[in-house]
Amino acid sequence: MVALLRNMLLQRAVDTRGFQLNRQGKIGIAMGSEGHEAVQAGAGMAFVRGKDVLYPYYRNTGILLACGFELAGVFRSQFARATDTTGGRSIINHVTDKAKGIASISSIIASQCTHAVGAAYAIMYHGERDRAVLCTFGEGATSEGEWHEAVNFAAIHRVPVVFLCENNQWAISTHISKQMGNPNVAEHAAGYGFEGIRIDGFDPVAVYLAVKRARKKAVSGGGPTLVEALCYRFLSHTTDDDERTYRTREEVAQQRANDPVPRFERRLIDAGVLTTEQIESMRKEVTQLVNTTTDIVEDEPLPAPETLYTNVYAGPSEPWI
Repeated sequence: MVALLRNMLLQRAVDTRGFQLNRQGKIGIAMGSEGHEAVQAGAGMAFVRGKDVLYPYYRNTGILLACGFELAGVFRSQFARATDTTGGRSIINHVTDKAKGIASISSIIASQCTHAVGAAYAIMYHGERDRAVLCTFGEGATSEGEWHEAVNFAAIHRVPVVFLCENNQWAISTHISKQMGNPNVAEHAAGYGFEGIRIDGFDPVAVYLAVKRARKKAVSGGGPTLVEALCYRFLSHTTDDDERTYRTREEVAQQRANDPVPRFERRLIDAGVLTTEQIESMRKEVTQLVNTTTDIVEDEPLPAPETLYTNVYAGPSEPWI
């Protein structure tokens, strides 16, 4: 439980730093996951490192860290440094780490779902045991055709995949009420012939237990599970968005009462797991770590101009040759 809280605090510190860097003109865009911390910390703890494969989406900095991605790598992506795993080629948060089972993020909404199902089918085809794929997405992705293709294929072939929907109610500026007639995403799974469950996405322990159970089912041949974690996005979609144009201050304030970070802190204090002083010390340590890491990465080199066309074309790097 202490590890869950630390990861949640780390996620929030990274988000805060990202927004600061954007406002300072040091990075082009920042994308926060404030309100998603419990979902991502819990799911990341259920992810079995060295075995499972993660197919995340763009609002998944927290789960990347929870699944073992290097903190410095997050900022290398934000600063587009040459040391980034993609060589500074991809937009913010589009990282990858094959050794840790973290697949490349695909910008096209829901496209990672078909990729995830393909990977899960390969695991099953090769007879690999105790391995599963964790596929994450927002509720907006369920309106895309690729999501339906992915869950249908997964259901038919009973591949070892866990679908995790981080339902924050807003697909950029589109509310869930304008996306689907049945706003209970978990119930959609029944139409494809597999189990769907809805959980409190503000509770990291509930998320951990649900994803762990779904993983156990997947690796034992029970097929996919759709886990819908109800959460909320407290900030704008990105630093390029102004969420005040499509939702009220009253709505956001009402949801803030469920903020997963202070809520989980109170839970640990009430249970005698940590004291207020220990939590404050942890918060300071995490903030210092994030700030120090940011400073180190900012001094790392940018990609050399002559590498512009590498990893783009087969053969010579100059496309006009």
